[in-house]
Amino acid sequence: MDFLPFKWVVLWSDWLVFLLLASLITFVFYVVKNPLIRSRWQQVFQSRIGSSAFIIILFYVAIAVLDSLHFRAALDNVTSPNSEPTSSESTIPETRQYSQTVDSVLDILLDGLRSQDEKTYSAPLAITSFAKETIQLDDGSLRREYPRLENAGSHLSNPDQHWHDVASKVLIAFGFGIFLSFMLCGGHYLWRHRAAQKNVEVSFLPWASIYGTLTFIICLTSILCYLGQSYHVFGTDKVGQDVLYQSIKAVRTGVLIGTLATLITLPLAVILGISAGYFKGRIDDLVQYIYTTLNSIPGILLIAASVLLIDVYIETHPDDFKLLTERADFKFLALCFILGMTSWTGLCRLLRAETLKVSQLEYVQAAQAFGVSSRGIIGRHILPNVTHIILIALVLDFSGFVLAEAVLSYIGVGVDPSMASWGNMINEARAELAREPFVWWSVSAAFFFMFVLVLAANLFSDRVRDAFDPRTPTVVNRNPSASKGVAS
Repeated sequence: MDFLPFKWVVLWSDWLVFLLLASLITFVFYVVKNPLIRSRWQQVFQSRIGSSAFIIILFYVAIAVLDSLHFRAALDNVTSPNSEPTSSESTIPETRQYSQTVDSVLDILLDGLRSQDEKTYSAPLAITSFAKETIQLDDGSLRREYPRLENAGSHLSNPDQHWHDVASKVLIAFGFGIFLSFMLCGGHYLWRHRAAQKNVEVSFLPWASIYGTLTFIICLTSILCYLGQSYHVFGTDKVGQDVLYQSIKAVRTGVLIGTLATLITLPLAVILGISAGYFKGRIDDLVQYIYTTLNSIPGILLIAASVLLIDVYIETHPDDFKLLTERADFKFLALCFILGMTSWTGLCRLLRAETLKVSQLEYVQAAQAFGVSSRGIIGRHILPNVTHIILIALVLDFSGFVLAEAVLSYIGVGVDPSMASWGNMINEARAELAREPFVWWSVSAAFFFMFVLVLAANLFSDRVRDAFDPRTPTVVNRNPSASKGVAS
């Protein structure tokens, strides 16, 4: 692969991202083949809020996947201009050298945002620096004023055209987003209309909400990307880096830390909780002893101590990490593992209580009387009745871990400082909140992206709870016209 101008780099977290995608695709096929589970998930997506929240989550996941395709760019071969290759050297193939910096496909797509660094702070959409500097005029005199930024607004010959240029670019990007949305949503609408004319049954979904959410995402993305080519939409930080670029790069950290930590929590909580509630006796006593002991230790102190141990291991084994990105990735995965291992007790306690209740029901006792194995009873009767609790906790824990990463990074025991995360953005900007005038845009940008992800996850979990609650009746299709072959 030396003929390529780059070298693929697959981190451990990248492998987990691809594994999660494969698992998600497998789960979709399983849901499609199971009529009962499919009807429950149809209730989730028949909700306007559920469908819109799911699209927003998918958008975040798409950003995380693009940021997980890593590579190292090839370096130009450096040779002395006066040296001539000997006959022996001419027969040896040249070995391509690669950069020590690991980039991603997302970095290429956002190259316009990444390459426009300034000296220091600049406010959102500003063309001048946030702080005054001493500037020497042509006549030799000195004056303090706000100097023009090197990249933002550099195409403007007249600063008075600043806001007129911003407004025109917003309108152009908005028009392009509307056109792209019209092509996408309009094409799908025509397909549904033709399917209805052929009496092909089309499942009911709130298409108006779906089209509206897609249009909003496309237009907002178009405006941010197009306007970000000429201005810093969310300003710059202390070292002059674009805050919008940092916020988008932090999406991968937020999505992965919420997903991986939740998946580590899930098997421990499910296995131990159901086992304690079903088998009772010594197993129940042992499980209660474990999570009671774990809960007696303050969570933040336990996590901080574990992270510090990981830092000591990294410092004492520098040869194991050839690249700075590999070091940051190892600490990131260790943090996911620590969060998962210290956060399973709540779900375990809920599953234990629910299993104790379900195991006393008549049909479970009848299955025991007929000699059905414990494995069969747990798989057929216990687990389906606690699935709604697992799914609710799955999404709520995801939101909690996203917020936990921000808190841990804020106090200095989170992900590596070289890794983009919303917590690191808040941590770096906290000292600037006390200055006058204060720098508010770094915290606001991190809060905005984090708030949208957490809100979408919580809204989606509410719809999942309503659909998978055993007390909720199963509705296969709410659209009466769908059975007549009409696409709604």
